[in-house]
Amino acid sequence: MAEMNLDGDHVQAVSGYLQGLQASITQALERVEAQAGSNVRFLADAWEKAPGEKLQGQGITRIMEGGAVFERAGVGFSQVQGPQLPPSATQHRPELAGAPFSAMGVSLVFHPRNPCVPTVHMNVRMISAGHAGQPAAFWFGGGMDLTPFYPFEEDAVHFHQICHDAVAPYGPDLYPRFKKWCDEYFYLKHRDEQRGIGGIFFDDFSELGFEGGFAMLQSVGDAFLKAYLPIVERRKNAPYGERERNFQLYRRGRYVEFNLVWDRGTHFGLQSGGRTESILLSMPPLASWSYQRQDPEGSPEAALLREFLVRRDWL
Repeated sequence: MAEMNLDGDHVQAVSGYLQGLQASITQALERVEAQAGSNVRFLADAWEKAPGEKLQGQGITRIMEGGAVFERAGVGFSQVQGPQLPPSATQHRPELAGAPFSAMGVSLVFHPRNPCVPTVHMNVRMISAGHAGQPAAFWFGGGMDLTPFYPFEEDAVHFHQICHDAVAPYGPDLYPRFKKWCDEYFYLKHRDEQRGIGGIFFDDFSELGFEGGFAMLQSVGDAFLKAYLPIVERRKNAPYGERERNFQLYRRGRYVEFNLVWDRGTHFGLQSGGRTESILLSMPPLASWSYQRQDPEGSPEAALLREFLVRRDWL
C-alpha cells in the first residue's frame, strides 16, 4: 500500500481506461451474439447516487439477458466516494479505519447458456483513502477466474497461460503469487470446495508505484477477451441435454453461495452503501440446490469435482 498525492490526472487516466474497457468488452460480446443470430444487446443503465446518500458518485451498469450464447452478462463501471472505508476494506489496514475513500472499477460476470461454456468473472479497480492532512494511500486490485461446469483441460491451460502472460512483464513472481492468491480467495470454506479453476487475483497492490501498478492493471484488463473468447468459440455449439443443464444450475448455486457469503467485493459494495442492483449483477438468472448430491463415479460431473476443482499447476 503506497502513499502519494493522487491528482486529477491520475484519477482521470484510470477512469478513462476503465470506461473504455467496459465498452470494448460489451461490444465484443454483442458481436458473439450477432454471429449466433441473436439481436440481443446490452442495456446501458447510467446511475448517480442522490445527494445526501451515504455514498456519492456514479456509474454505468451494462446488462444483457436472454441471449443465444449468454443467458446473462453484466459489466459494471462505478466511480464513487464515501465518508469512511467499510469493514471489509480495513481488516488489513486498521490505520485507515474511519478514513474517507474513493473507489473506481470495472467488474463483470458472464453466465453462458451452454453448460460446456464456463462462467467467467473479471474485476479491475483502484481504491484510495486517507485521513485529512495526510497523503492518500492507494492500491490496485482485481484479476480474473474461470468456473467451468464440465472439465476441458485445454480450456484451463489456455486461460492460465493468458493470465500468466498478462502479469509476467511486471515480475516473474507475480503469476505464481496471484495464482495462489486466487486459489485461496475463490474457495468455499463452508463446502471445502474451490469455486472454479482459478486464474489470478490481487488486492492491496501498490509495490510498483502508480505508473507500474496502473500499467499492470491495464495488461490484466486487456487480456480478458484473449483469455475467454477462444473458449466460448470452442464450446458454444457443443450438444447438451437436460442432464447437463441441471448440473449447470446446481453448480451455479455454489457461485451464488460464494458471492453472498465470502466475496469481499460484494461485501464492500453493500457495506459502503453502493447500488444494490449493480452490485448483484453477478448473480445467475437461474440456479438450483440439491441435498447431498452424489454424482456417479466416472461421470464427467464427478470428474469436475475430483480433477478440476482442486488446486493445480495448470501450466
